Amino acid sequence: MKRLALLTLVLCFSLVFSLPAFARTFVTIGTGGVTGVYYPTGGAISKMVNSKSDVYDIKATVESTGGSVYNINAVLSGNLEFGICQSDRQFQAINGLAEWKNRGPQKDLRSVFSIHPESVTLVAAEKSGIKSPEDLKGKKVNLGNPGSGQLQNSKDVLSAFGMTPDDVEAAYVKAVEAPGLLQDERLDAFFYTVGHPAGNISEATSGRIKVRIVPVTGAPIEKLIKDKPYYAIGKIDMKHYPQAANADAGMVESVGVKATLVTRASLDDDIVYAITKEVFENFDSFKSLHPAYSVLTKKDMLQGLSAPLHPGAVKYYKEAGLLKYADPSLY
Repeated sequence: MKRLALLTLVLCFSLVFSLPAFARTFVTIGTGGVTGVYYPTGGAISKMVNSKSDVYDIKATVESTGGSVYNINAVLSGNLEFGICQSDRQFQAINGLAEWKNRGPQKDLRSVFSIHPESVTLVAAEKSGIKSPEDLKGKKVNLGNPGSGQLQNSKDVLSAFGMTPDDVEAAYVKAVEAPGLLQDERLDAFFYTVGHPAGNISEATSGRIKVRIVPVTGAPIEKLIKDKPYYAIGKIDMKHYPQAANADAGMVESVGVKATLVTRASLDDDIVYAITKEVFENFDSFKSLHPAYSVLTKKDMLQGLSAPLHPGAVKYYKEAGLLKYADPSLY
C-alpha cells in the first residue's frame, strides 16, 4: 500500500513538472506625481493591458516617480520597463544634452508613442504682483524637483527672459508640494509642466490665497521656440480653474511640450507591441479617461518623438497603417 501511495505521489509530481510553465511577464510603468496627468496615464495603460492578461501573459503596474529624468534613467538601467517623459527630455537624452551631457547620447532609449500636450504652467499668488515671467525676479519660486522635466522648463523660461535661478529665491520641491506652500505663503509662485486640467493646479487655485495662472508669452518665448524646436505654443483653458483670479481670461497662452512613452532597445518586441496595440485599439476609451486627452488623434501620437521607435511599436504601426505619420528617420 505504501509503495502504491509513493508511486502515485511520484506520478503526480511528474505530471505537474511536465506541464508548460505559465510565464507571466511583469512590467512597471514610471509616471510622476499622483496629482498630475502622468499617473492616471500610466494607470490607464496598465488597466488596458491587464484586461488582456490571458492573451499577453503580461501584468502591468504603475509607479509614482520624480518625473521625466528619473523615468528615462530607470528605464535604461532596467529598473522600469516603460516611463513617461516630456518630449524635450527625450530629445536631450538621445542627444546627450542637459543631465546627460557628461554621459553622452543615450542610444538605447526607444520611443513608443506621444500622449498629451503639456503646458509650462506658471501659478502665482495674486498679492505677489506677478503678471509675467519678468516679474519673478527676487520672488520665492518653485522651479521643480531634481529629476523632473519641469525643472529644465523653468530654467529655460527664466533664461528666455534673461534670468537664472540665482535671480529668484528658488525652491526645488515636487509639484505635489507646491500648492500647499503657495497657500501657506512660503512661495510666491511655482512652475508646473502638465496637461490640463491638473489636480494640483485646481488645489492651488481653490485655497484662501487668491492665485492666477500667468501667461508665458512674448518675444522671448518666440525665440525659445525657434532655438529649441521641441517647444511649441500651448494654451490653458481657464474653464478648468473657475476659482483662479483670472478665471475669465478664456485661454491663457504659454509654451509647451508633449508627454511621451519610452522604453529601452532590449525590451522584448512582443511586450512593446502589446502595450502599443491595446492603447491604439482602445483609443476612444483611452481618450475618455482624462480631459487632457480630449485633443488627441492617432496621428498626433506619432509626433514629437526624438528617440528611434521600438521595433515592437513599429510592428503595430505597420499593421494599422499608421507608420506614415512617423518620422522615417526614427525607424
